[in-house]
Amino acid sequence: MEFRGVDDWDDLFHECRESAYHMEVRDTYAVASEYEPLRRFLDGEPPPDYDKSDWTDMIREMTGRGVAVSRVRVVTVPHSDYQRWLLSVTGENVEAGEDIRYLPRHLVDPADVPGDDWWLFDGSRVAFNLVDQAGRPAGVAITTDPRIATYCRGVKDRLLAVATPYREYIDESPVTSQ
Repeated sequence: MEFRGVDDWDDLFHECRESAYHMEVRDTYAVASEYEPLRRFLDGEPPPDYDKSDWTDMIREMTGRGVAVSRVRVVTVPHSDYQRWLLSVTGENVEAGEDIRYLPRHLVDPADVPGDDWWLFDGSRVAFNLVDQAGRPAGVAITTDPRIATYCRGVKDRLLAVATPYREYIDESPVTSQ
């Protein structure tokens, strides 16, 4: 396994040729750049400028060269404050070309939900999101172990098939008011 720092993700996305899939299983994340937008959302204040252009530009670049970018967020319902906020800003990612889907935790067999977040690049390279005790990003652990990649492909196939696309998810339930 190869370990990289918190800011060492870019090469993984730029080297990707066919697909990038993100498995998200946490109900909250401690990302410093999100603290102020989240606080304002919770206080009912107008959103501050929350510049995701680096991310959305990269998604547009990837999808423009034919890379399918997708993710499934397994979430607890009612949603955590963090997930309610995230739902309010996810539209930008979708508009950039990401296929983001939601799967309420109570609708899936717990054995089908991995314990960690990870990215699967081109079906063969897995990058685990490392976090510290407080839930803050702590780096990435990368493997090309075929057994781990096979497991992750299976999870991707199963959960993508039953998860609800973002637009349908927010249209079908009062998720932002819970």
